[in-house]
Amino acid sequence: MELLRQYADRNSDEAFATLVARHVNLVYSAALRKTGNADAAGEITQAVFIILAQKAGRLSQRTILSGWLYQTTRLTAANFLRTEIRRVQREQEAYMQSLANETEPELWPQMAPLLEDAMGQLGEKDRNAIALRFFEGKSFQEIGAAFGASENAAKKRVAHALEKLHRYFSKHGVSSTTAIIAGAISANSAHAAPVGLATTITATVIKGPAVAASTLALVKGTLKVMTWMKLKIALGITAALLLAGGAMTVALSSGTSAGDDNPAPSVFQFRLVLNAPSAKADPMTVVQPGADAKTAQTLYVQKKVLLDQTDLKSASVITNQPAGKPWIQITFTDAGAKRFAKVTRQNIGKRLAIIIDGRLYSAPTIRSEISGGQAQVTGNFSEQEANDLATKLNQSVTK
Repeated sequence: MELLRQYADRNSDEAFATLVARHVNLVYSAALRKTGNADAAGEITQAVFIILAQKAGRLSQRTILSGWLYQTTRLTAANFLRTEIRRVQREQEAYMQSLANETEPELWPQMAPLLEDAMGQLGEKDRNAIALRFFEGKSFQEIGAAFGASENAAKKRVAHALEKLHRYFSKHGVSSTTAIIAGAISANSAHAAPVGLATTITATVIKGPAVAASTLALVKGTLKVMTWMKLKIALGITAALLLAGGAMTVALSSGTSAGDDNPAPSVFQFRLVLNAPSAKADPMTVVQPGADAKTAQTLYVQKKVLLDQTDLKSASVITNQPAGKPWIQITFTDAGAKRFAKVTRQNIGKRLAIIIDGRLYSAPTIRSEISGGQAQVTGNFSEQEANDLATKLNQSVTK
């Protein structure tokens, strides 16, 4: 990361050129495996380093650059296949089918088309461990140092990641062992980038010559995917909060504002869910749309309001791209963002009730501190319902 800091802080061309030379084979190899096309891999590699240059000043010092580059390559290659070369995907599928008809197919030809998708199923730490160990040939001691852990912990992390890959490959008809998988990846995953590619990339980023329209489109598309994934993490879709869909009906008692034990029927509230009945909690009946009321779950929601509409800056409706569902995105004020970060930091493992207009729309489990100043409410909203709720929230903010 020191080289990246030099480039970001001092615009050091030499530092960036060194970075490209050091990591270009990792990026090119991953792109080549995913696309099966050398020209496509070259374009993807160039796009990845353009993205790195654009994000150089925003990456954390704790970022494991090899893992970040690999994940960015995987996303860029997937974006390329979706938008530019769907034919390659069909050819890979046909190739896999022909392999399935062979009596004794070799392991790597079966693994290679699946590897990037398998890696995509891993968590960030597992993915970083595989990238460092097999794509860059790092020792367990070096991996441990990158993670700030011991050599033994690094071995366990790699073994854990290999076992997940083994399960993925098994489900997709590739029978082997973790040891053979490790050997196959180690022996076959690294490919030398074409001569001159690193120089071309460095010149493109530093000197800014004309870049092909397809490459610029690829960069733009991948940045959108990365922004969406970052939003998912920040809002807890995959890491911070496990959001529960559907709406819940709740009766609110009268009271005052955030921080009080007797909440007012305010438009927006965040409150904790307790594990058992209490004098300090309201029993709330969970009613899923279309579900039998007899099977409804009862939650005990603490009366104390942790945040309310006075902590809000704005609300808007966004669309969950994978599912096409409308969600409500909440942006906090500066004070509200600090308060929300503190609430999530101090209540990890607890459920957080999100109440809008007298209804509890989700009760997620807090997985980690959320310091991004935003949150999201999911539910079985129609577009009109989501817009109405967002409008109500915004009206409450301006009062």
